[in-house]
Amino acid sequence: MPRLEANLQFMFNELSVLERYDAAAQAGFKGVELQNPYSIPAEQIVDRLERNDLRHIIINMPMTDPDTGQGNVPLRPDRTELYRERVAQGAEYAKALGCLGVNVGVGALPDGVSPEEARATLVSNLRYCAEELENVGVKGLIEAINTRDQPGFFIHTTAQARDLIEETGHGNLFIQYDFYHMQIMEGDLAPTVKENLDLIAHMQLADTPGRHEPGTGEINYNFLLPYLDEIGYRGWVGCEYYPAGGTVEGLGWANDWLK
Repeated sequence: MPRLEANLQFMFNELSVLERYDAAAQAGFKGVELQNPYSIPAEQIVDRLERNDLRHIIINMPMTDPDTGQGNVPLRPDRTELYRERVAQGAEYAKALGCLGVNVGVGALPDGVSPEEARATLVSNLRYCAEELENVGVKGLIEAINTRDQPGFFIHTTAQARDLIEETGHGNLFIQYDFYHMQIMEGDLAPTVKENLDLIAHMQLADTPGRHEPGTGEINYNFLLPYLDEIGYRGWVGCEYYPAGGTVEGLGWANDWLK
């Protein structure tokens, strides 16, 4: 049975961030993820994890450029020093929280940088990042993002994510597969997941349109979640959606998965 975990950036937003850990456990989740934990001391998050018997599955690398506000530091050839500082920060938090993986981030093509130069920079940066994460026992995750929500996102299909991993050539890089993003960009969800299962280390879900919980849109999660068992996926599935109403009130779709 797929193991669902709660994305605390999206869910339980009526509460403070630390209170969301308590609420997720009370709702039946055994795992959580949070994109940006860096404003909270790691020991405070660990305390919530321990008191609620929760596993912190993933976080994101802090890859926003302070000058532009764009999350594309990995693509910037002039930001290599900053990139390495951010990798160190992400690795430190991931180790402290006991994460399985870190979404390493990519971003949109920076102004004034050619696609070729951005690609070369990204490959070099990812080799460094994968090694640093491996040193703390954490997987590096590459997520393809749809270009409707984030125009110009540099990696926006599963094939591109796979090609990037293969070009980087480091064994500690994997795919973070998001059903919501990939339904928008390519569809054909079930065959794509099966074909790339060897590289998929984490998954996320939301329905579309709207990016709300399963059952509010066009994606058939009643088929997809059991299908993950059939093809042998043993990882976690992050619930990265905006609840259409209250978080707890909207969890009826997950009752069978949270038992």
